[in-house]
Order: sequence, then C-alpha cells, then structure tokens
Amino acid sequence: MKLEMARGLFIFGALAVATVAVAALEQPSTRILITQHGEGYCPLPRVAKNLVNVQPDHDLLLFMYSLAQGTWIKN
Repeated sequence: MKLEMARGLFIFGALAVATVAVAALEQPSTRILITQHGEGYCPLPRVAKNLVNVQPDHDLLLFMYSLAQGTWIKN
C-alpha cells in the first residue's frame, strides 16, 4: 500500500471516529421537565422512602461562625 493511500485512509478513519463521537455526545439542553404523578421536580424511585426525620444540627451555625472569624484580616 502506498504511503499516500495509507495516509488518506488514516485521515478518513480519524474523521469518521470524530464524527461518531460528536454525534454520540449528549449535552444537557434547556427543557422543562414534566412531572408525572405529582412527585415533584426530581422524583425519587418509589422504593426509596424517607422514613427517618432528619433533625438539623444546631451547632452548625456556631461552627460556620467560628470558621468565618478565622478568615478576617486583623489590622
């Protein structure tokens, strides 16, 4: 096989692979999700039930405040 033919086949193959990759690429688009059965914007599977009531951590605000105190520049 001549070098020119091999080079042409290689370029053709590379372009074919690139074309298939671009065609297979799925990017998110701006579209409205339609909810079915009234389960909300991002529904959970029906088997995933939230049985435990989560209690907020009251020390979290104090922790965040202490972290913010360390970031201030003192003159």
